[in-house]
Amino acid sequence: MKKIAVIGDPDFNVGFRLVGIRDVYDVQSDEEVVKAVEEVMKREDVGIVVIKNEFLDKIPISLRREMDESVEPTFVIVGGEGSVEALKEKIRRAIGVDLWK
Repeated sequence: MKKIAVIGDPDFNVGFRLVGIRDVYDVQSDEEVVKAVEEVMKREDVGIVVIKNEFLDKIPISLRREMDESVEPTFVIVGGEGSVEALKEKIRRAIGVDLWK
């Protein structure tokens, strides 16, 4: 079974830890964000990565493109404005099933 990983600041990550997610990356600087994304993309045991929206600006365009195109792990951006349909599509791609049908 694939794991869920979370990339965010310590305040953002606390709730994920409380529900039992162990693969949590506490980041604050630009370098820490990029390093965490690169590391989690190399892991074969991670299926979904939750990342805080405000960190997207800290990630180089080329790496963001890789994140967008990545099927496994699938990146789920949390916070800010976003499309529910886009989130549904990412979940469908991650698990291979449309939960809304």
